[in-house]
Amino acid sequence: MHKHYNGLKTALLFGAIWALLLGVGSLIGGGKFIWVFALIGLGTTFYGYWNSDKLALRAMQAYPVSEIQAPDYYRIVRELSNAAGKPMPRLYMSPTQAPNAFATGRNPQHSAVCVTEGLMDLLDERELRGVLGHELMHVYNRDILTSSVAAALAGIITSVAQMMMFAGAFGGGNSNDNRPNPLAMLLMAFLAPFAAMLIQMSISRTREYDADEDGSRLTGDPLALASALAKLENGIAQAPLAPTPRVVNASHMMIANPFRAQDVSRMMSTHPSTADRIARLQQMAQRGL
Repeated sequence: MHKHYNGLKTALLFGAIWALLLGVGSLIGGGKFIWVFALIGLGTTFYGYWNSDKLALRAMQAYPVSEIQAPDYYRIVRELSNAAGKPMPRLYMSPTQAPNAFATGRNPQHSAVCVTEGLMDLLDERELRGVLGHELMHVYNRDILTSSVAAALAGIITSVAQMMMFAGAFGGGNSNDNRPNPLAMLLMAFLAPFAAMLIQMSISRTREYDADEDGSRLTGDPLALASALAKLENGIAQAPLAPTPRVVNASHMMIANPFRAQDVSRMMSTHPSTADRIARLQQMAQRGL
């Protein structure tokens, strides 16, 4: 049982981001295009969801690994997948010393888990098991769909807002009867992308809490994940990833924020604070899961 109502929070946040998208659509053309925006949102969501594995793996230049190349990696994932009664994902590794991991794919039957070379060097086997349990639960909870929907909708809102900014600046509409208020359009153009991004970040953070909890139940060892997260934070501080557009787009899938602390504020982070996550995991251990 989840103690933090993360599923309810996610549903409410999705309602907010859809309301924002439809609100933008209703403002343009007096509401005549609201269903067009809904269809665009659905189409973009489907495309991002279907191709999520290719996009994330390409962003991290990941390569597939065999069981001969990474026997411990395979053994741990196989054991945890069997314990969960779910299919085993394809396994990849990213050639970077920045320690991190992520899961991707449109469903448990078409999924992949990727770890970086830096993570394999940094963690012991117990901590690695904690991280892989977290990533497997992202797959089995279908969080890739959740994050893909949020990212796609936020992207649509941002693109439409840019169009609104242009239309608002130049009057918009072709008659006084159907012309939206240019001030309202400009205000929405500035605020909508910011609001969409905040909602997307909030959805990502709630899914991280769920994966921490469910992954720890799968491994039976929340303190292993807590120890791994502490090491990851220190490791990323020493070897952060450069915030290139591709990596930024994939960063919400990673177990820890891959950038330097000064490159992203707490409010704009896709991840909860490491200290908060560790405290929750320690509470789980004290309660005996």
